[in-house]
Amino acid sequence: MTDTTQQPTASPPAKERPRLAYHHTPGAGPTIVFLSGYASDMTGTKAVTLEAWAKSEGRAFLRFDYGGCGQSEGAFEEQTLADWRDDVLAMLDALVEDGAVIVGSSLGGWLMLLAAKARPDLVKGLVGVAPAPDFTDWGFTTDEKMALLTSGRLERKNPYGPAPTVYTRAFWSSGEANRLMYGEIAFDGPVRLVQGQRDPDVPWQRTARLAELVRSADVQTWLVKDGDHRLSRDNDISLIIRAVEDVIAAL
Repeated sequence: MTDTTQQPTASPPAKERPRLAYHHTPGAGPTIVFLSGYASDMTGTKAVTLEAWAKSEGRAFLRFDYGGCGQSEGAFEEQTLADWRDDVLAMLDALVEDGAVIVGSSLGGWLMLLAAKARPDLVKGLVGVAPAPDFTDWGFTTDEKMALLTSGRLERKNPYGPAPTVYTRAFWSSGEANRLMYGEIAFDGPVRLVQGQRDPDVPWQRTARLAELVRSADVQTWLVKDGDHRLSRDNDISLIIRAVEDVIAAL
């Protein structure tokens, strides 16, 4: 396992990015890559439990912190969606050689789709966990959008921790420039979308719509009737592992 704060050598993004902290476990491919949610990090329950499962199966696994998050360098409020997409691409380019199955949680579900678009030959399969593509469009009220545009910053009460969740105009604008759910999403590999029907942040109907838009014929939406947004209970994570296994088996 590699545990470092040095960003690996990769094709450089358009601008210099902060050095990223990551854990990489070598093993059989494809590499399972976990992408965390907004303002989250690689030490969450899903990431760590999936890593333990991958190790037990002898499978390659990668988790990391985006710039400005967790153990990575950078200031959180200076980051944009495109910046974090570039972080994902840098990690894929540097550490994945035999194809990737990306597990994207919430915001990570948006980033996994952007990564699949940018690296179609490298990204083989997708597992979305309450995926939230385009949430800058549907996840904010009109008043909140106006507040972001006028003041450049918005704070929301965080139901998962004591500190408020901060959004910036730069992040929102970057999200609007990288929306995907306006038409067909050109990905042809296996896709499994795991979604709680009691999710207060991502309506399950949006995930069903995402399944319709992905071009692949091998797309399944797995609904958890009593599931919330985090999907971090033991039975939820067992279902996510089953989804990863199902995608790998379909490759």
